[in-house]
Amino acid sequence: MKEIRGEQLPGCMTPGRLAEMAGRKATVEGCVHNIRALGGIAFVILRTGRYLLQTVYDQSVCRDDAAALEDGCYISATGTVRLEQRAAGGVELLLDGFEVLSRPAAPYPLNMADRSLKATLGTNLEYRAVALRHPRERAVFRVMEGIENGFRDFMLRNDFAEIHSPKITAISAEGGAEVFRLKYFGSDAVLAQSPQFYKQMGVAFFDRVFEVGEVYRAELHNTSRHLNEYVGLDFEMGYIRDMTDVMNMETAMLRHVMAHLAENYQPEIELLGVRLPAVEAIPAVKFADALAYLKTVGGGKNRNDLTADDEVLLCSHILQQTGSEFVFVTHFPSAKRPFYVMDDQENPKEALSFDLLFRGLEITTGGQRIHDYAQQVAKMKARNMDPADFESFLAAHKYGLPPHGGLGIGLERLTSKLCDLANIRQASLFPRDLNHLAP
Repeated sequence: MKEIRGEQLPGCMTPGRLAEMAGRKATVEGCVHNIRALGGIAFVILRTGRYLLQTVYDQSVCRDDAAALEDGCYISATGTVRLEQRAAGGVELLLDGFEVLSRPAAPYPLNMADRSLKATLGTNLEYRAVALRHPRERAVFRVMEGIENGFRDFMLRNDFAEIHSPKITAISAEGGAEVFRLKYFGSDAVLAQSPQFYKQMGVAFFDRVFEVGEVYRAELHNTSRHLNEYVGLDFEMGYIRDMTDVMNMETAMLRHVMAHLAENYQPEIELLGVRLPAVEAIPAVKFADALAYLKTVGGGKNRNDLTADDEVLLCSHILQQTGSEFVFVTHFPSAKRPFYVMDDQENPKEALSFDLLFRGLEITTGGQRIHDYAQQVAKMKARNMDPADFESFLAAHKYGLPPHGGLGIGLERLTSKLCDLANIRQASLFPRDLNHLAP
């Protein structure tokens, strides 16, 4: 058997690493992002997986001809590293030579050289595989990566076990007709609207669980804030006293996520002009009180929920009153919350459930769940639901669950608000909605 020798794996040559090599030779792989020719000199901007790097072509120094390059070429470039504060990252490469690794078969349909991508949302999504090459477009998804990494890091530090629940299920967590139905080897199945049932089961054997995974909603919405497939950041925790334990956990998690972004994603934060919020104690207001205020300013038309306009009005009011860009809205009407949510013993018409609003948009729904078997069965029957249809879910209750609660966060919604995007589709790599099933 031939021995395989371990070798150092190649890595991205970051501006920081290049700066440490000033005066020495370096080789960088990247895509030709833009070429600015000035006589015998040309600035060839390379796009790596995260950064832009300025390389300088001098025909008297470089052994290869810059005429062989065009936007979209993937190359391996070798040259001398020089410090240059006017260049992106404060460093540049004086080219000795380059090797063309791949050439495009057609020119870009979009202009990558513009500071911001000048394309309508429809054009952006039509040419998504090209649009995402633009530094500002792709930076959004580095921020998203940072949110997810910060969330996962916080959960693991706080003794949550990571799980991966099935996305093809026999029953729906939220109920209703807004599910994607499919045949599963002759049986009826749906795409999961939520990992809710599995999170609650997980509390029985892990105490605390979290998941990062896709969620599917067959809602006939075509708005700037809805997707039919999105990524959920979910957690469930046992041994809670009440839902404020869940709210406090989310507050601490968000504080950790923002600190993680500030420490590790400064290039994207600066490029996009991201304004990270301060996460102190987040104010909470009961739904009934929020509704009463909203009616004084022309909102509050829905007795059971907040409209999109209500969320904007309420967040603006809370920001003026407290300085917080976040607000918890608690104690929603029980009749409009899922059957697994615990009702308030003092007022059974109110559910121990909350939403978290951020900059005018709901990003979280959570609360305390029913852990008692008889209580859960009774609530199902009160809603004309057949407990036999939920036998596997109820098994967790039958054999015992601790008091528990949890929440789900829409990753795209949080990202879009952090990055100040006009449409949630801009925070989805390849969005799925009523009109987009490709690419």
